[in-house]
Amino acid sequence: MTDRLTPLQLMEKLISFPTVSRDTNIPLIDWVADYLDSHGIESHRYIDPEQPKHALFAHVGPWEEGAIVLSGHTDVVPVDGQPWDTDPFSVVERDGKYYGRGTCDMKGFDALALWALVEAHHAGVSRPLQIALSFDEEVGCTGAPPMIRAMQPVLPKGSAVIVGEPSRLQAVTGHKGGIGFDTHLIGFEVHSSMLHKGVNAIMAGAKLIEWANGINTENMEAKPTSLAAMFDPPFTTLHVGMISGGTAHNITAKDCRFAMDFRVVPGEDKDAWATSYLKKVREVEEQMQSVVPEARIDISERFDVPALQPEDEGAAETLVRQITGDNASHKVSYGTEAGQFQEAGYSAVICGPGSIDQAHQPNEFIEVSQFEAGHDFMKKLVARLGA
Repeated sequence: MTDRLTPLQLMEKLISFPTVSRDTNIPLIDWVADYLDSHGIESHRYIDPEQPKHALFAHVGPWEEGAIVLSGHTDVVPVDGQPWDTDPFSVVERDGKYYGRGTCDMKGFDALALWALVEAHHAGVSRPLQIALSFDEEVGCTGAPPMIRAMQPVLPKGSAVIVGEPSRLQAVTGHKGGIGFDTHLIGFEVHSSMLHKGVNAIMAGAKLIEWANGINTENMEAKPTSLAAMFDPPFTTLHVGMISGGTAHNITAKDCRFAMDFRVVPGEDKDAWATSYLKKVREVEEQMQSVVPEARIDISERFDVPALQPEDEGAAETLVRQITGDNASHKVSYGTEAGQFQEAGYSAVICGPGSIDQAHQPNEFIEVSQFEAGHDFMKKLVARLGA
């Protein structure tokens, strides 16, 4: 039987796999499956049919419903162009911090969850524990829904999910939902001196972006609902972070591409926001086609992440508060897989070590003290399951 690795040893191993979202995560999943198997723990996979990505889930303890599910993702964001002082895919301890891509977001938690699963198995807990490791969280939480569906007929249904995104081990009980659209405007090229005979896709796209600016201003000035007021900012936001297109400065742009993303406060309808955007898209498209009928705008959904709705005495929140002693109210504006588990019928909460401020940053780190506090959390969780 393989030795039981420490949380630090597990984190070092996980981070050594460069599982950037654009690349495969299969070598990491293979290693995790082998490690669990060496301890007599059977794991199961969801295999993506379209790309080399696997999700993994496993169950220890009595084969019955009511498990606590520890949920993490295996993908990380790229390091390209970031000024790292150390090897991003090695854990380096310095000045009370563990540096490395994923130490904070969120292979640190994944390592703690694996440690807890193995410890719970060997302890012979009386209440089951599960782990769920997804992929493609960083590109829109697209890997968790099929994984959750695959878990249903294979494992007994869990009762509470702890999603270990970095929250400084605070119980986060709500987050915004999100929906995003890849937007491709196809115009018509002419010399810019005769622009009235062409369709400039970039300038047409600017109308959609300016519409988003106007909506943001309206939302910012409106009085928030009591639920929205719990978030920072307390309103739904629209955002375009990258744009590309055009051939030359003196040619009307034939193409313009960008993603329009919405972060929607709980209580508001994501589909209504999508309908509003598509209505504006068709309005701009009609203007383009009035000049050149062949011009058009192609839209495809990039991601759709449900909000995490605060629960009334939810099982996941109650458990985390009992372990941490944290009774304050915490909400976040970023999206996670917690809302997807909740939508599938699980009670869900966010609680993980580290600060979201470090996520995606060059020289990403988790404080040693936070990692050790996460270890203490898992020790208490395993002890509760064995009681």
